[in-house]
Amino acid sequence: MLELIRSCDRGYADHGWLKSYHSFSFADYYDARRMGFGALRVINEDRIAPGTGFGTHGHRDMEIISYVLEGELAHKDSMGNGQAGGANSGVIRPGDVQRMSAGTGVMHSEFNHAKDQTTHFLQIWIQPDARGVAPGYEQIHVPAEQKRGRLRLLASPDGAEGSVRIHADARLYAGLFDGAEAAQLNLSAARLAYVHLVRGELTVNGKALKAGDALQISEETRLSLGQGRDAEVLVFDLQP
Repeated sequence: MLELIRSCDRGYADHGWLKSYHSFSFADYYDARRMGFGALRVINEDRIAPGTGFGTHGHRDMEIISYVLEGELAHKDSMGNGQAGGANSGVIRPGDVQRMSAGTGVMHSEFNHAKDQTTHFLQIWIQPDARGVAPGYEQIHVPAEQKRGRLRLLASPDGAEGSVRIHADARLYAGLFDGAEAAQLNLSAARLAYVHLVRGELTVNGKALKAGDALQISEETRLSLGQGRDAEVLVFDLQP
């Protein structure tokens, strides 16, 4: 079963310094049909104006993944990341994947320090399969060539293939497709899949997607991606 969701049907918020598209109900945007999909709870496509950002705020019991498309995002948290002497700089750029497990509770901030460049990124929330885990942070860089013409694993429950490790029965892949490049992913008919086209154009299981479009998938055993035009795509394999 395939359900195509067009980009124009997402929620939208313009806060001046922040412009955000919401794939699922979030903050002041509410749609009873879009409360999440499986364990996937949030995909926000955010654009942060130069010299602005999210002040210090708290999260708990959520796996949060950030994926930068343009610009830089500076992260600072109560675990010491982004702080002087911290284990990680907390700055993420295109090609980086950042995972923060909020667990029992964490405070953090996100900021665009650039004077003349907007930060464009995706903020993804996945509900964990256990509450009250210890907060954690992880950051990797995935070069474009590892995503070219294939689906590269970015996040998984076991950190397979150099992916970040999340406390959820979910896997996140990313791919870049143009021209004749194509890929397939075997699925379990008992699980769910969610495809979010970040940019460009792409055909997925016969459905033509444009930037911002999504495809909700259930009871399918294979995902086929092709006919891309400068396409960047995220694919989620999810427990129902």
